[in-house]
Amino acid sequence: MTQVELMAPAGNWESLAAALNAGADSVYFGVEQLNMRARASMNFTLDDLPEIARICGEKKVKTYLTLNTIIYDHDLSVIRTLVDACKNAGITAVIASDQAVINYAFSQGVEVHISTQVNITNIETVKFYAHFADVMVLSRELSLSQVKKITDQIKKEAICGPKGRLIEIEIFAHGALCVAVSGKCYMSLHTYNASANRGACLQNCRKTYTVIDKETGVELEIDNEYIMSPKDLCTIDFLDQVLDSGISVLKMEGRGRAPEYVKTVTENYRKAIDAYTKGVYTVQLGESLKEDLRRVYNRDFWAGYYLGQKLGEFNNTNGSKATQKKVFIANALHYFPKAAVAQFKVEAQSISVGDKILITGPTTGVIEHEITSLMVNDKQVEKAVKGDEFTFPVAERIRKSDKLYKLVKTEFAT
Repeated sequence: MTQVELMAPAGNWESLAAALNAGADSVYFGVEQLNMRARASMNFTLDDLPEIARICGEKKVKTYLTLNTIIYDHDLSVIRTLVDACKNAGITAVIASDQAVINYAFSQGVEVHISTQVNITNIETVKFYAHFADVMVLSRELSLSQVKKITDQIKKEAICGPKGRLIEIEIFAHGALCVAVSGKCYMSLHTYNASANRGACLQNCRKTYTVIDKETGVELEIDNEYIMSPKDLCTIDFLDQVLDSGISVLKMEGRGRAPEYVKTVTENYRKAIDAYTKGVYTVQLGESLKEDLRRVYNRDFWAGYYLGQKLGEFNNTNGSKATQKKVFIANALHYFPKAAVAQFKVEAQSISVGDKILITGPTTGVIEHEITSLMVNDKQVEKAVKGDEFTFPVAERIRKSDKLYKLVKTEFAT
């Protein structure tokens, strides 16, 4: 059985390390501009590309640069610079939607993946883009039966990309969904002059709205106030059906999410994929992993369009429904590798024996841990308060730049 590629988002160094440590086969990321998360503060720079390629190359993890916004004439020199930098750094491929990017990357021998923004929904479109690309992300609006028809036809007709291998199909498996078709929306542009198709979406669709009949002035009764804010996609509890559709790449959404989100999502889908590969995946396993996914940011879950059942599952509350949240506590001071002990200084609130914590850092990634003992001034204590320098045992290496958070339950925890 061919191993399905698990692709994780990387919005910054912490998330990149988290994805690698959690078992990702590939990562995708943006560089400053011309990607669908251009507005986010979490993007790499052009100078980061060689280091990204080096770190991922050591772990045999593929690297994909997102260049999937619409492109204007004044952007053309920028895309050439970015594509050239990818080629020189050894980045695996670029993810593109605009023909200008697709054509230039192809002309330079840089592998191209077709973004979901292109909205590929049928085999003839696959054949067209097979002249330029080796991997294609299908439209988010397809059902699994439609996806399987496409993957079956690729095998039947032996449709290959520029590298001479069968076209690989990629789909989104987890994360935020947009009310628009495959993310192509103009609402933010029309209201705030911030185009979603340029990576600058302000997500005003996530707000509450009142719908009024303009002819009569009658307000329409709507059960759900958040009528344009879909729940998050989650496929882990029917992942066997997803993988049976013949796809090659399973993509996690979330370049704007925190590193603990990347770690939790990647780890759980890694477990599910590995179980499927070994023939031991069960719905019960999927459901248990889904509960773990609820710990991190989510707008509640639904199956998207894949199962062809109920459509349009929208939120009834604003923001995340994560069952836990992190509270900043301390900064790292030192790590003693021989004793496997970390030293931190409490900057806010307090920490106690029994607390569950999260440690994050650019190289460390994400570490989840439970405090089993605390030392302050060489004395065993039950609690450390603001200003205290404290130590505790932890097997994983900690760095001076790392931050420590306490994990606490939210109102959504059961």
